[in-house]
Amino acid sequence: MLALLVVAAITFFAGLAIGLALLYRSRAEGQAEKENLRVELAQLTAERQAHEEKLKWAEDAKARLSDAFKALASDALMANSEQLANRAKSELLNLVKPITDNLSGLDKCVRELEQKREGAYAALGQQLKQLSQMNMALQDTTTTLAQSLKSPTIRGRWGEIQLRRLVEMAGMTNHVDFDEQQSGESGRPDMIVYLPQGGILPIDSKVPLESYLDAMEAKDDQGRTAKLVQHAKAMRSRVRDLSQKAYWEQFQPAPDVVVMFVPMETSLSAAFERDPELFEYAINNKVLISSPVVLFALLKVVAHGWQHQRLAENAARIANEGRELYGRMATFIRYFSDVGDSLGKTIRDYNKAVGSLEGRLLPLAQRFKEMGVATDEIAAPAHVDTLPRIPSPPAEDAPSDEAARD
Repeated sequence: MLALLVVAAITFFAGLAIGLALLYRSRAEGQAEKENLRVELAQLTAERQAHEEKLKWAEDAKARLSDAFKALASDALMANSEQLANRAKSELLNLVKPITDNLSGLDKCVRELEQKREGAYAALGQQLKQLSQMNMALQDTTTTLAQSLKSPTIRGRWGEIQLRRLVEMAGMTNHVDFDEQQSGESGRPDMIVYLPQGGILPIDSKVPLESYLDAMEAKDDQGRTAKLVQHAKAMRSRVRDLSQKAYWEQFQPAPDVVVMFVPMETSLSAAFERDPELFEYAINNKVLISSPVVLFALLKVVAHGWQHQRLAENAARIANEGRELYGRMATFIRYFSDVGDSLGKTIRDYNKAVGSLEGRLLPLAQRFKEMGVATDEIAAPAHVDTLPRIPSPPAEDAPSDEAARD
C-alpha cells in the first residue's frame, strides 16, 4: 500500500512538472493539459481511494479469515485433543486394569498374610508365655531340688531310689535277683545283687553333692575351683569309708569289690577331673566307682548271666523230664502190649467158640427145625480174622520226624 502511494505521488509530481513545463510553453496547451492532469489526478485519486478501499477490504478479509482459521483450528484441535484424550484414557485403562487387578490380588494376599501373621504372633506369644511360665516353674523346681539335695538324708534316699530304678530297668526282680537293705556285721549296703553260680555283689549309693552344688552356685572361677576340689576330696572320703566296711567279707561268696554308685554323672566327672588318681585309689581299695551308665551295663551283664543260667537249669530239667517221660512211655507200651496179647487170645478163643458152635450146636438146632419144633433161622456168628497189632520198638537207624519231614 505504501508503495502504491509512493508511486502515485511520484506520478503526480511528474505530471505536475510536465504540466508546468507545458504551461510555460503553451498556455493553451497548458490549460488543456491542466484539465487532463486534473482528470488524471482525479482518476489517480479515485484509483488511490479504490486501491485503499481494496487494501482495507483485504485487511478486513485477512482478519476475518484469520479469525475463522483460528476458530476452525481451535475446534479441530479441541476435537483431536478430545479424541486423543479418549483414546489415551481407553488405552491407559486397558493398560492399568491388569495392574489394578494384580494390585487387588496382592492386597488380598497381603491382608491374608497379615491375618495369618497376627494369628501366628498371637500363638507365638501364647507359647512364649507358656514357655516363660514353664521356665519359672522349672527354676522353682530346680531351686527346690537343689535345696533338697543339700540335706544328707534326702540325698541318700534319692540315691537309693535311682539305684532301684536302674536295677529294675536292667530287668531284675526284687527278692529274686536282688535284695535291698540287707544288714550285716559291718554295715548295711543299699543293695545286694545275686550273681549266677551263687555269688553276691554289694552295691552302696553315695551322693556327696554339697560342695558340688556350692561350686555350681559360685560367682567366680576361684570359688568354683575351690569347691570342686572339696568335692573331689569328699568323693575320696566316701571311697575310703566304703572300703573300710569290707562288704566282700560280710557276704559270701562275693567278689573282692564293692560297687559305689554315684547317681549324678556330672558330679562324678567333676571329681575325676579334679582328682585324676581317684579311680585308681578306689580300685586299690576294692571299690568300683560306677556312674548310672556303667552300673546299668554291669547289671545288664548280670541279668544276661542269669538268663543263661536259667536256660541251662531249664535244659537240665528238660533232660530229666525227658528221661522220666521215656521211662513212663516204656512202661505204658509194655502194658499196652499185654492188652494186645490179651485181645489176641480173646479173638482166638472166640474163633474156637464159633467153630464149636458151627460144628456141634447148629447142626443139632437144624434138626430141631426140620422136626418142626422151631421155625426161626439161627444165624451163625462171623469169624474174626483180624488180630491186634503189637507195637514194636523203633529201629535204631529209623529216621526222626524232622528228618522225615525234610
